[in-house]
Amino acid sequence: MIRIQNIYYMLAYAFHILRQQGYERCGTERFENTADLLSAILARGVAIQIKRGLGRTYIEETEPLSCLRGKIDVAESIKRQTIMRQQLVCTYDKFSANSYLNRILKTTMEVLLRHDVPKARKKELRNLLLYFQDVGTLDVHSIDWQFRFNRNNQNYQLLMSICHLVIKGLLQTSADGSVKLMKFLDERRMCRLYERFILEYYRKHYPQIKTSASQIRWALDDGFGAMLPIMQSDIMLTYGDKTLIVDAKYYGHTTQVQYEANTLHSNNLYQIFTYVKNKAAAGGEVSGMLLYARTDAEIQPNNTYLMSGNRISVKTLDLNCDFSEISRQLNAIADAFMGDGRAGRPGRH
Repeated sequence: MIRIQNIYYMLAYAFHILRQQGYERCGTERFENTADLLSAILARGVAIQIKRGLGRTYIEETEPLSCLRGKIDVAESIKRQTIMRQQLVCTYDKFSANSYLNRILKTTMEVLLRHDVPKARKKELRNLLLYFQDVGTLDVHSIDWQFRFNRNNQNYQLLMSICHLVIKGLLQTSADGSVKLMKFLDERRMCRLYERFILEYYRKHYPQIKTSASQIRWALDDGFGAMLPIMQSDIMLTYGDKTLIVDAKYYGHTTQVQYEANTLHSNNLYQIFTYVKNKAAAGGEVSGMLLYARTDAEIQPNNTYLMSGNRISVKTLDLNCDFSEISRQLNAIADAFMGDGRAGRPGRH
């Protein structure tokens, strides 16, 4: 359904840093599976970070010491009877590489060592782990993925995203509570990557189009909207008075079967119709599109419907091809949307 190499390109658009110097080899190398691809990106990113220096932070340490440092914990000193050894329990701040982010990196690399990645990649990861001897590990199920990045740790942003994909994509808990490996990247995570990729593709290659993931306001007659759900678009393209709302869908099946007939997913169609009609109420020429990732199914949707004055299309994007063909498909959508030939050809990826 999707080439491994194309996952790299999708990640490269979703995370701009992959197009910077240092990651070029990942764009040309052949990978056995998705875990191999992400381990290569992670290994390269960690190697770059090691050259810069692993991020350090102040960590509170409490231990018996022969010389005073920081604050003395009198109660703990009495409890441990450290005075008998001419020591006192002290609490102090240590500037250490054993930061939370570095512990996530080490934990993720150790997870990959237990997965199906090539021996050469495992050797690369083991060599990198030598620099993490003073860094601890974490329970993969209790990692807090809510980070605040600043100028001191912003280089870790891509690394943490890759770690999140690896941990959430490789592990699941079985009924008896043990941990086992599962098929990498489920539909939900691939769908988020798919959405982000399309959004960033149009932002980069079509600057003349305003590209966003904007919310759509309900067209209310009396202005009362309590308890109404938020309408959050995946991709919204705006060009002059034209608007195209794209709902990107990554499913194992692009259609549903009812009474031996293939039909569109009804909830997807209802959603895009609602988005379009509420946006159109504010004025302008508004259309919608359900853009499914193409599957191996024999029947693939490729239709345009005129619904109450608005066009709603249902199309598929083939990801199991050379990336130049993926670009051609996305370019055709943008060119048809603008409709006046002023698109020009986007630059090379």
